[in-house]
Amino acid sequence: MDIFVQLIINGLLLGGAYTIISLGLTLIFGVVRVVNFAHGEFLMIGMYLVYLAATYFGIHPYIGLAPVAIIMFALGAFTQRAVIQPLLNADEHIQIFATVGISTILLNLALVIFGANVFRAPVATGTGPVAIGGYSMVSGQLITFLVAIALAILLHIFMHRTYLGRALRAVAQHRYAAMLMGVNVKLIYVIAFGLGTAFVGIAAGLLAPQYPVFPTVGTYFVLTAFVIVVLGGMGSLYGAVAGSMIIGVVDALAGYYIAPDLKEVVYFGIFLLILVLRPAGLFGVGTE
Repeated sequence: MDIFVQLIINGLLLGGAYTIISLGLTLIFGVVRVVNFAHGEFLMIGMYLVYLAATYFGIHPYIGLAPVAIIMFALGAFTQRAVIQPLLNADEHIQIFATVGISTILLNLALVIFGANVFRAPVATGTGPVAIGGYSMVSGQLITFLVAIALAILLHIFMHRTYLGRALRAVAQHRYAAMLMGVNVKLIYVIAFGLGTAFVGIAAGLLAPQYPVFPTVGTYFVLTAFVIVVLGGMGSLYGAVAGSMIIGVVDALAGYYIAPDLKEVVYFGIFLLILVLRPAGLFGVGTE
């Protein structure tokens, strides 16, 4: 029983990292209606920025995540304005090809600059164990989980209590109606894409003490994030949080009781099952 509870705790803590990444991905889709296949490469860029800040300037990743998030917001906003915006009225497959193209460019750019070498931020904080109530946790995962919950709450408040948040929700529900009500839809798209990308900047700072950085580091996390977004419901912020926790627990349980190499098979099986039985996901569609 103790092992089972420990696995549940491990899964929930892992779900914290997935939550931050998935919130950014679902915010972009919920508002802009574009599936961002470059999300993993944006995470990779964020982790490289955190690594460089820690290595050459001695800035701890937890401190560096704030400026990195701002840089990533600017990068996401520029990407939306320069690449996605001209394609908003094009067919969906054209938009998908555009984000795949961005992904390929960023991945190869990282290979040219850094090579295929694996780097790790030179910090010790975030890797040590923490014992609470007889159960062991990795301090970095616990911090990531707490930040993820705080971000989810703040995002909920932002979306419901501020004019900008309500404008984001209005555009997500019906962009033409929002436009008629005086909302600057193009600006909202830029802000939404920037915010979604800023979330991976935050995730990069939290993940850097725990994981090494290399050009394909974002692929694993974002493939899982796509499963989470579909599971929770494309565009559903609540679904992103719930789906992250579910997949995190499934990951931990399957890795222990089945096999570490087969845990991806289990939650990708869940992904396919959800697509067949409930394509709208557990929480339907719409940015709450």
